[in-house]
Amino acid sequence: MKKILALVLALCMMVPALSAFAEDKLIMGTNAAFPPYEYYEDGVIVGIDAEIAAAIAEKLGMELVIDDMDFGAIITAVTTGKVSIGMAGMTVTEERLQSVNFSTSYATGIQAIIVKEGSPIASVDDLYAEGASYKIGVQESTTGDIYCSDDFGDENVLKYKVGADAVAALLADKVDCVIIDNNPAKAFVEANDGLVLLDTQYAVEDYAIAIALENTELLEKINAALEELIADGTVAAIVAKYIPAE
Repeated sequence: MKKILALVLALCMMVPALSAFAEDKLIMGTNAAFPPYEYYEDGVIVGIDAEIAAAIAEKLGMELVIDDMDFGAIITAVTTGKVSIGMAGMTVTEERLQSVNFSTSYATGIQAIIVKEGSPIASVDDLYAEGASYKIGVQESTTGDIYCSDDFGDENVLKYKVGADAVAALLADKVDCVIIDNNPAKAFVEANDGLVLLDTQYAVEDYAIAIALENTELLEKINAALEELIADGTVAAIVAKYIPAE
């Protein structure tokens, strides 16, 4: 009886992992606090990533299911099979490539710097100036977090669950600047008086879709669909819908 019960429990534990690879569902792990790539509108997750994922799922004859979670949990969700793909304005890095494969890149991201009006930080060079010791707010586990921790040391980098919390810390003078993707940065500056987006780039990076290392079949299918959507202008149209040309 104990052996039968153990077998049943083991099978139950396998169900979540197997469900991410069900033939009829494409489960996307994301962090829906990153406009315009993914965010809530009337209780529904929308944005660039959500629409591109939906277009990929349609090409593959699958139903898209979006699972909202902490950004730092997405790679683990992909590697354990909780989700089929990770798509959250996610940058390809050498560290992440140790855990997952990445699709063809579908967008370019810029890490930008937000400061308060009158800040002594006028460009990215000021962060590297001799004797500088600024406190930098970032969203944890993002490339902004990774790069800043490497460049300025963990003691100078304050990590927050979402970008909005980092911006709130800036407004409360708990940090001297926030480093985050350029498009959410624009939205935060527009929504909060007294903030300035510096005309300088901290980093430029490629966004792609994370897929489990062993799931090469899904990687090939997603790349084929994504490359068709890039070639026929669908991806460019989706990006332009959320980020109008300036």
